[in-house]
Amino acid sequence: MKLLRYGPDGKEKPGLMDGQGRIRDLSGIINDITPDTLAPERLAQLAEHAPESLPLVQAPTRFGPVVSGVGKILAIGLNYADHASETKMDVPPEPLVFSKAISCLAGPNDPLRLPVESTCTDYEVELAVVIGSRAQYVSEDHALKHVAGYAVMNDYSEREYQIERGGQWVKGKSFDGFGPFGPWLVTSDEIPNPQNLKLWCDINGERRQNGNTRDMVFGVAQIVSNLSKYMTLMPGDVISTGTPPGVGLGFKPPKYLKPGDIVELGVEGLGQQRQELKSWS
Repeated sequence: MKLLRYGPDGKEKPGLMDGQGRIRDLSGIINDITPDTLAPERLAQLAEHAPESLPLVQAPTRFGPVVSGVGKILAIGLNYADHASETKMDVPPEPLVFSKAISCLAGPNDPLRLPVESTCTDYEVELAVVIGSRAQYVSEDHALKHVAGYAVMNDYSEREYQIERGGQWVKGKSFDGFGPFGPWLVTSDEIPNPQNLKLWCDINGERRQNGNTRDMVFGVAQIVSNLSKYMTLMPGDVISTGTPPGVGLGFKPPKYLKPGDIVELGVEGLGQQRQELKSWS
């Protein structure tokens, strides 16, 4: 299934994408796409409903972040060796973990207002993993059983705040709008191998990032297992798994974003996003 949330910001309704690429309304069955919705038994119940039996939503419409009530956003840094190289950092010996504030979440096509005084805002296309069932001390062999599905995430980063202001990555990763999430959540049964998905990102029509999840240093199962040793992963938690090379920081001189830029990105099988950048004022 491709689950989604559609409608105005703060008033989203639950839906799904049918086989013809049309939005079907789920609000007669569930109130929203929440962590409770992601439990395996709940997803199985939703899958019993034929999409053609659900009301058709007339396009166009806005997509919201694909899950409401996310508990935490965890992210993995330097998880593609070529990306680590372009940032002049070493590949970490184990997953490098940081967090993003929940308030950074945005719809996949919402405009992004650049932070006040920002001069180093960067883009990062990533595969996002959404947890469906509680995971604590899980093995790699069982880790994917705790994954409800996958989505596209743009891990926007303000490099000055991330690198030059005390080395606390969360400060450069958590501005409002720095986590476009969606357009839909593809359930894990439709993505049997998350380690063979193409990722791409264009800036103003120029292809900047062109990677594949097979090049991850640490795969999804290894990441979920590793994180579950340090904290309990709960339904609705989001893990952004790292970005391939081609970010603005990696160019000489760096190619950071500015008002008026158009950022387009996607992950194979998971849809694509488009953000227009605006100044704060």
